[in-house]
Amino acid sequence: MTVPLRAALYLRVSTARQAEHDVSIPDQRKQGEAYCLSRGLELVDTFVEAGASATNDRRPEFQRMIEAGTSKPASFDVVVVHSFSRFFRDHFELEFYVRKLAKNGVKLLSITQEMGDDPMHVMMRQIMALFDEYQSKENAKHVLRALKENARQGFWNGSLPPIGYRVVDAEQRGAKMKKKLEIDPIHADTVRLAFKLALEGDGTSGPMGVKSITKHLNERRIFTRDGGRWGIGTVHRMLTRPTYIGRHEFNKRGKSKELKPSEEVIAVEVPAIIDQATFDAVQAHFKARNSKVAHPQVVGGPTLLTGLIHCGKCGGAMTIRTGKGGRYRYYTCSMKARQGATACEGMTVSMERLDDLVANYLADRLLDPDRLEDVLAEVLDRRQERSDRRREHIAELNRRSAETELRLKRLYDAIESGVADLDDPALRDRIVALKATRDQARADAERASALLLNSTQQAITPATLRKFASTARRRIRTEGGGYRRDHLRALAQRVEVDRGEVRIMGSKSNLLRVLAANGVATAAGGVPIVVPKWRSGRDSNPRYGVTVYTLSRRAPSTTRPPLRLPDGHAPSCDLRLSQGTQ
Repeated sequence: MTVPLRAALYLRVSTARQAEHDVSIPDQRKQGEAYCLSRGLELVDTFVEAGASATNDRRPEFQRMIEAGTSKPASFDVVVVHSFSRFFRDHFELEFYVRKLAKNGVKLLSITQEMGDDPMHVMMRQIMALFDEYQSKENAKHVLRALKENARQGFWNGSLPPIGYRVVDAEQRGAKMKKKLEIDPIHADTVRLAFKLALEGDGTSGPMGVKSITKHLNERRIFTRDGGRWGIGTVHRMLTRPTYIGRHEFNKRGKSKELKPSEEVIAVEVPAIIDQATFDAVQAHFKARNSKVAHPQVVGGPTLLTGLIHCGKCGGAMTIRTGKGGRYRYYTCSMKARQGATACEGMTVSMERLDDLVANYLADRLLDPDRLEDVLAEVLDRRQERSDRRREHIAELNRRSAETELRLKRLYDAIESGVADLDDPALRDRIVALKATRDQARADAERASALLLNSTQQAITPATLRKFASTARRRIRTEGGGYRRDHLRALAQRVEVDRGEVRIMGSKSNLLRVLAANGVATAAGGVPIVVPKWRSGRDSNPRYGVTVYTLSRRAPSTTRPPLRLPDGHAPSCDLRLSQGTQ
């Protein structure tokens, strides 16, 4: 009696949508079972790959089948597929796995493309595999072209939207419904909270890093869209995604995850959750925290202006030089020190006198309550706008919660009156969904209200400004490295020295954050971990969307002797406040 060959079916469709709608799997199974019956094959196993591409071998069921077919002894004698394209759409990989199975005595059979084992049939199978691979690549090219055109027209291409957005029907075109993104009030506030924490902190600390933000969200039970916990990677992607400023980038990366050329990226306009200035400030803050930008010793060392001071000629950093056996210390252009005067005509300035000059002028000119109010007026206005938007958002969340509660009441009334049956699965699912929406809206409204209350409590008043200015003036003049240095860095982030001029620059947002922390100039939360290098190209093209205040020395002082620079020029001593965007 002849023992029948054992067969295993391998069934595959390319997309999850095909698998969900049972477009191909049942037909492949039916034809495969009929084929085995007609050939006298004993069907011992079936491997179903629902929604996986055949251009690679990253398929769980495929790998399980290969493992079973190459084990000793093999679990089956033949693998039956509808066509070779169901097995693989890469001619090299197809031959590799066919030969790998053949070494263990397992053959690959196609229902619609029957082949023998002679050289001619092997060549025909390889030619068919080449055509399958070509067809797969052509299909991918046409699909991508259609998706890019859909994105150019401002429509969403069907992937899971970023948190804070939801997909809505936009336009009917033939049998297809075009989709667009709209802001999801339930989760948009989570996005705004993450950006606020990255830029301002939670009111008890300075700007928070990705890890701290992740911990903050999880500790306060602010869950992701699917109710899960946040991860560092997810938070980082959210904080660096330009979608939230109204510009979603489609076709940014290929299958290899490498960035594509900018001309291939399609910008899709979507509603903005975060304003451009906030987004740019967060990106600049992350870049400043990058250890590759500046070593932590730059802000942790004993020298007052290390990491802040730059040459006004070449824009390079200034370094420390000593004279008379270390009795005198100077700031000098590092480019000039390394390559000579032909590289840069930079300055050499007494460290002690320049440190006192910068500290005194910050104390005398910037730390004046009236001047502080002028500097921070625009930033305070933006904070008020954010508070107004947050109040509108809270009202929207409360409205959604009330509407959802009303719908639940109507369903309960229908159940009590016998109009609806509680045993109906669809009704139970609807009640669960409405409860989840109501609870999420209430939780988000409570969190937004707490944030609004916290920001209201941190309002900048004239008394706060006076207290801040008085304390900061005293501390910035305190002798002794670290304490004085920390408070100076809370006010200024760059000092440029040129012939006859010293320019001091700092961030208004950073100044406001330090002031709002507790109304006193404190180092906690006011000093960056590493110092950013701004405008390294020395051109007029803005590097970051950060508004800065600039203090420039212009007119001679009548209250103290002017600082004499080594070239004999006497710099002016009056600080003129100007505004600009950097």
